[in-house]
Amino acid sequence: MTHADRIALYVWLVLILLTAATYLLGRFGLVGPAVVPVLLGTVIVKGQLLASHFMGLKHVRSPWRWVVTVWLLAIVGLISVAYWMGAE
Repeated sequence: MTHADRIALYVWLVLILLTAATYLLGRFGLVGPAVVPVLLGTVIVKGQLLASHFMGLKHVRSPWRWVVTVWLLAIVGLISVAYWMGAE
């Protein structure tokens, strides 16, 4: 197994663990304002891992990486705003 294969495997395992964690939060009925930042944090981490490692943005110039990061943060920000506005 090459170094790149090992990195891809570790990234994949982290993605699986984060997905399992979010599933278990829902399965155990953990909801509310305390859980939302955890869920959105996992979305950001998973999105960055996917963009960096599986979309290959890890090896491109910074402006392209920042476009994906800003897009991801904007989407998570809009979801956060929608959640907090609906919770009131």
